Amino acid sequence: MRDFDHSKWKQFHKLCPFGAMLKKHYSTDAQTERDYEHPNKSTIFHTPQTQPQPQPELEKPKLPKIIPEVSNVKPKAVYMDPLINSLEKLKRDGSYREFKNMTRYAGNFPVAQHRDICPENQSETKEVVVWCSNDYLGMGQHPEVIKAIQDAVKDSGAGSGGTRNISGTNRYHKDLEAELSDLHHKDASLLFSSCYVANTSTITTLVKLIPGLEIYSDAKNHASLIEGIKNSRAPKYIFKHNDAEHLESLLSKSPPNVPKLIIFESVYSMDGTISPISKICDLADKYNAMTFIDEVHAVGLYGPRGGGVAELRNQMHRIDIISGTLAKAFGVYGGYVSGNKDLIDALRSYSPGFIFTTSLPPSVTSGARASVSILKRHPEIRLNHQTKAATLKQLLKEAGLPVMMTESHIVPVVVGDAKMCKQMSDRLLSKYHIYVQPINYPTVPIGTERFRFTPGPVHTIDMMKRLVASLVELWKEFGLPLGNQAIDHIPVGKKKKKK
Repeated sequence: MRDFDHSKWKQFHKLCPFGAMLKKHYSTDAQTERDYEHPNKSTIFHTPQTQPQPQPELEKPKLPKIIPEVSNVKPKAVYMDPLINSLEKLKRDGSYREFKNMTRYAGNFPVAQHRDICPENQSETKEVVVWCSNDYLGMGQHPEVIKAIQDAVKDSGAGSGGTRNISGTNRYHKDLEAELSDLHHKDASLLFSSCYVANTSTITTLVKLIPGLEIYSDAKNHASLIEGIKNSRAPKYIFKHNDAEHLESLLSKSPPNVPKLIIFESVYSMDGTISPISKICDLADKYNAMTFIDEVHAVGLYGPRGGGVAELRNQMHRIDIISGTLAKAFGVYGGYVSGNKDLIDALRSYSPGFIFTTSLPPSVTSGARASVSILKRHPEIRLNHQTKAATLKQLLKEAGLPVMMTESHIVPVVVGDAKMCKQMSDRLLSKYHIYVQPINYPTVPIGTERFRFTPGPVHTIDMMKRLVASLVELWKEFGLPLGNQAIDHIPVGKKKKKK
């Protein structure tokens, strides 16, 4: 009845059994009829038989003022002001991040089109050379990878259609997981939307399922590993970066029957250091601990088939959990974890970060599988990559620039000041058409701000020489010293000042 308007109720209420019943209790005089048609009435049954007596007004109780009345405060300022102040602080200390609009040309990496907004709000485009891409090998433009992506779109459409549990698992997911298990010689693998999610989800799930699990973490582990450890609320012990002796001193204090998990990376992407995998595995054997290695900056780049540093050093069989990405050396998108079939099944069954998210699109998984397969069969791509990295380091060293002589493919050049690092980056882009992003706190310690160059097979020797010449001019322009400045150790930096 409530869906009838007043005129229809007036016309048809006599035909309604419920209306006939109500008629016994409510009058249908002219006033009531008018009530049916009144637009402001909240109910069609309104007119009582007797007029209500007026009631004396009650004094309203005085309620305490919870929020003081301030007439000149802007709405929501209590929420926005802290956000604005935080952003202004980043801008003052030079660590505010600006996203550069870079459109890469497939088939012409590392050249990209930079679209900038001029002061007059006019869009300006120019070609630049990208020196900080994590598509280390340029696999994002490989013809076989692109074809695999295109074929999957034609075959299965754009998206996966759901979570892995609800209509979102297809042959492309299963084939890629099998390819990754073969790469790492593990029973099983599990795909995640990113390796950040893979790391956080794996750690929190293991802590939830293994009672009393203690975590031992390298001091320079990635933010995803740190967040997973914090969110797990497990007892944690931080050992000095790549310091096996300090790790053992911590492990030795724990009772033998307490479960332990050692978490570390193979290649640390900001300093370019490589972990002592064999020593850490020896300690894991000695103290009955599980091992979890993050090979994000190593899969595809190291080892006979691209299995990472653990494969290169013949330690892969000693690692319990390997996490990796499909977005760097493999040039596509997504993350994964490989390990024992029961461990992977537990993550599949209990990890919220896996269960409650839409699965990767078929195009992505198809392209990633093609890339993994190609790099398994073509070690010469990795060799070319390492050669280019070594060449650039040598050119920078000979030019007297403060390059960190790392043992990996990462090429950091230290500036040591956040504002100057940002200004120099902008200058490289505007004057020399060279793009490298400044790396500031909290990614690196204060006082160790730097450029992080990632040379690869797509960079030519001429590009390298032009980069070095531009950096030398820039160092002179900003009054920075040149000379025998190659760095063979990790800069310490300064601690963040507490308020």
